[in-house]
Amino acid sequence: MEDVENLVKTSIGEIQKLLTAKTVVGEPMEVEGTTLIPLISIGFGFGAGGGEGKGDGRQKGEGIGGGAGGGAGIKPVAIIIINKDGSVRVEAVKGSFASALEKMAEAMPQMMDKCCSRWMERQKEAEEEES
Repeated sequence: MEDVENLVKTSIGEIQKLLTAKTVVGEPMEVEGTTLIPLISIGFGFGAGGGEGKGDGRQKGEGIGGGAGGGAGIKPVAIIIINKDGSVRVEAVKGSFASALEKMAEAMPQMMDKCCSRWMERQKEAEEEES
């Protein structure tokens, strides 16, 4: 059970690193004197569980198991436009630009998988060193 608890803590810690104001309000970009600031919507879902028990009948012995899973979505929703004269407006993001940014965001679950895999490898190595 301790392994599951550590997995959850590690996963939540990595997700917390992503949840900052810089994540939803992108870095300003300047194009021909006009400043563009992207606004992004982010959603996360996460679950984990584990258990242990003893086998009955034909299945003798004890065992433990655990797992975690999650998903994320990132969608550009608008862009703040600051013109050379200082006027400001907000425009909704539509069409192919939004699609391109969404495709880049699709790589996020793979990054989370890699983080969890590395954590599990480190746990296994630590256990082997202790033995």
